Amino acid sequence: MLRQRTKHTLITKNRFVEKALVWADQFSHVAYYHHSDISYPQEGFRQILAIGCEQEFKPTRTDRFEQLKAFHQNEWLFGYLGYDLKNDTEVLESNNTDLLNFPEIAFFKAQHILFFNGDEVVIDSEDESVFDRILDTSVPDSVSHFGTAKASLSRQQYIDITQKLRWHIEEGDCYEINFCQEFHGDIQKAHPVQLFLELSAISPKPFACFQKWHDQYILCASPERFLKKSGRQLISQPIKGTRPRGTTAEEDRQLAHELRHDEKELAENMMIVDLVRNDLARSSDSGSVKVEELFGIYQFEQVFQMISTVASRLREDCHFIDAIRHAFPMGSMTGAPKVKVMELIEQYENTKRGTFSGAAGYISPKGDFDFNVLIRSLFLDMDKQKYSFQVGSAITYDAVPENEFDECLIKARAIMQLLSKSGQHPL
Repeated sequence: MLRQRTKHTLITKNRFVEKALVWADQFSHVAYYHHSDISYPQEGFRQILAIGCEQEFKPTRTDRFEQLKAFHQNEWLFGYLGYDLKNDTEVLESNNTDLLNFPEIAFFKAQHILFFNGDEVVIDSEDESVFDRILDTSVPDSVSHFGTAKASLSRQQYIDITQKLRWHIEEGDCYEINFCQEFHGDIQKAHPVQLFLELSAISPKPFACFQKWHDQYILCASPERFLKKSGRQLISQPIKGTRPRGTTAEEDRQLAHELRHDEKELAENMMIVDLVRNDLARSSDSGSVKVEELFGIYQFEQVFQMISTVASRLREDCHFIDAIRHAFPMGSMTGAPKVKVMELIEQYENTKRGTFSGAAGYISPKGDFDFNVLIRSLFLDMDKQKYSFQVGSAITYDAVPENEFDECLIKARAIMQLLSKSGQHPL
């Protein structure tokens, strides 16, 4: 059968999406991306649901970026790049404990692709019955339960390590380093689709995604774009700088103003903007790298974030996969200089980042793409009955260790709320 596209008008879109995700969950591979109806510079993710595996990317251990070029073949690809692909771009290692062992890179070509636009959905599939099958899907009532999360570091251990990182900065080893910690626990009962929908309601974000590979799930409410390509334009939007939301409009205004004028936060953001400019320059026409917005303050459900936008024009002789390779992993989740801080991350973090702080997204047949930063994400392994999430903050010489620990908990608030609603409070 030939693939065909059929267009349908949706009467109750949110209900249809819920049914579609429940129906999709019977397949081994699922990838859903959503902008959460949030206005965002250069727009958020397209709303796309990819279902079923027509072909899975199965690379060898050598240069997986190069193998991804061959796998593309001018077709839609859906998946993610794990943080430890850094070892393909630099001479680095990852030897820390990995509790979930997600694949370091995972892409697939889908059997069915649903493209949402307003109240319409276009279905790309060989199966003409997909729309009706989704409509006939029942959404079960479900409650999830999780065991209490265990922290990879105590508060005091986090503070002590942060002090050591400040020493590295004082010694001139680096300027800024993103230091993360993991929380993990047991799954007593979990319904990934319903959990993702709850997370999206608690914390709507412009780069939300739900991904399934066999028994492993990513439930992501990311506010950050890693890299987007549209035509020859490349766009990166690093986040550095966080404040919690206030309880009143006046408190919100004060917190946003405080963030915008905090010298430490401005310095952190500027360092990463410079790093991103250098990363994009490796793939771009000379002189085309521009900072379109510096220190923009954006409001989300739980936090204010300081976001900058850097754009450039891809060189005609540079493959789009190389543009991803040259910028990966993103500077906002490493620090600067990138290679040195990745060595320090391996030394001082006591668990592997794995998929966390990698990038999830999609690649179009023409080679356009959009990838988020895999933060504010819950990772589930339904076979092992384990869950994990990680949070971090940027450490500079001016960092106050206690404040950095508290910032981590602010960033974890949505997932903590999700797990608390579902059973045990995680911390």
